[in-house]
Amino acid sequence: METIPAVNQLGAAQATSATGAVIRVEEAHKYYELGETRVHALRGVSVEIHRGEFVAIMGASGSGKSTFMNILGCLDRLSSGRYFLEGINVSEHNKNALALIRNEKLGFVFQGFNLLARTTALENTELPTLYAKIDKTERRKRAADALTMVGLAEWAQHFPSQMSGGQQQRVAIARALVNRPSILLADEPTGNLDSRTSVEIMEIFQNLNDKGLTIVLVTHEHDVAQFAKRVLVFRDGKIRKDDPILNRPKASEVLRTLPTLED
Repeated sequence: METIPAVNQLGAAQATSATGAVIRVEEAHKYYELGETRVHALRGVSVEIHRGEFVAIMGASGSGKSTFMNILGCLDRLSSGRYFLEGINVSEHNKNALALIRNEKLGFVFQGFNLLARTTALENTELPTLYAKIDKTERRKRAADALTMVGLAEWAQHFPSQMSGGQQQRVAIARALVNRPSILLADEPTGNLDSRTSVEIMEIFQNLNDKGLTIVLVTHEHDVAQFAKRVLVFRDGKIRKDDPILNRPKASEVLRTLPTLED
């Protein structure tokens, strides 16, 4: 397929840190002031994620995993510590610089699909390119290529109301890929989906990861986390486990064992 090389090249020419990590967090602390109460959400977290990894982040509510994901996505700032993204210390950047980094280097997929109801799949996918310095023809081509990557080329002119939940999440994934990010961040991407559709989404993530895209995924579902290559478990603001996932299943093979909606 013509679009696959584009995934192979996602961030390939960009600089990494001296350790080779695309994400490096050092002694990360995050405090929130809630009235007279100070909440210590992250307590000295240090971790590296290398190019081409597929990492699942797990933990109970209040464990720090969502705060950590917001830091990785440059949606929030550390209270202390350092965060290097492809060798750049983004802890020192202002809001405008962080917005540029988010648009150029990161793709986001959320539990809610966040699609515009009166906008076609192609137009929804194209939205992030409006902030990039590329012309209309290139924007439309990138959007079409991204939809092809997630198997929705024939649905480009359909509206969200004409699509299933799984198809809408595929559009959301295409939208996250359209600017050819180095890293895909997914926050509970299967939370609104049935079991079979969840595995179909994980098949897309595995295929993208096989082509070289680094993926970090937050989930509370062990059945979803098993498709990653590595799992970080948060508790009380710290990483309590950091383990490789041995003998991880292939989503495409799991799908063969699951009933279809017609069964």
